[in-house]
Amino acid sequence: MSSVVEQTVDRPPVPARGRRGAAAVLQGVALALGLVLMVGGFTLIAIDYRPYKIPTASMHPTLRAGDTVLARKVGGGDIGRGDVVVFRDQAWGGELMVKRVVAVGGDTVATTGADYRLTVNGQPVDEPYLATQGRQGASFSVTVPQGRLFLLGDNRMGSLDSRTHLEVDDGTVPAEAVEARVEATVLPFGRMGLLDRVTDFDGFAGPKASKPGPLGPLAAAAVAGAALILVTSVVGGVAGLARRLRGRGA
Repeated sequence: MSSVVEQTVDRPPVPARGRRGAAAVLQGVALALGLVLMVGGFTLIAIDYRPYKIPTASMHPTLRAGDTVLARKVGGGDIGRGDVVVFRDQAWGGELMVKRVVAVGGDTVATTGADYRLTVNGQPVDEPYLATQGRQGASFSVTVPQGRLFLLGDNRMGSLDSRTHLEVDDGTVPAEAVEARVEATVLPFGRMGLLDRVTDFDGFAGPKASKPGPLGPLAAAAVAGAALILVTSVVGGVAGLARRLRGRGA
């Protein structure tokens, strides 16, 4: 009877230089990925969005005087009821303004009842974003021409909006006067965040509040990229320091 003798062959240990080379490659890949995410995210935000400073308290509490917001460049045809927009109309003095769209072409917008509640096409609108509930100023009723918008501030008692321009085009603004749709507050840091999409007009026929743009995912990608670069750099620095200390000890 023959026996089989198993032999083992000891493999030489992987040189430390080889391990360091692999770690350096992984670190380079992580840094490159982080750079792509950070630069790509910020670049796309810069292309698609513009910052604006809120000059007055007319949109309080949604937006406060002094806030810096990011607004996505859009055409008037992409605007729906409930959107907060940046616009400029010469009939309103040509100044850049920020208001909320409450009615679009073909709508009849009015305030009715003892509390002057806003109605669109005869249907009352719940407006939880208002600064104060109850009476919101003098009553009115306007049928919005096609291609135009009716805009109000969330602070109805302190806003110069479509109600104060009723003598010109019934207070409406051409849709093409819209420059951008506000999607987030970026300053001050304590108020940083995306604006909630308004759902109060979803039960109405016609254009509703727009869906959020890509600002959230782009900002998340940019922040994740910056974090990846920071963590990779710190880990690489600590590993390099540890190697130098071991070398001195040896």
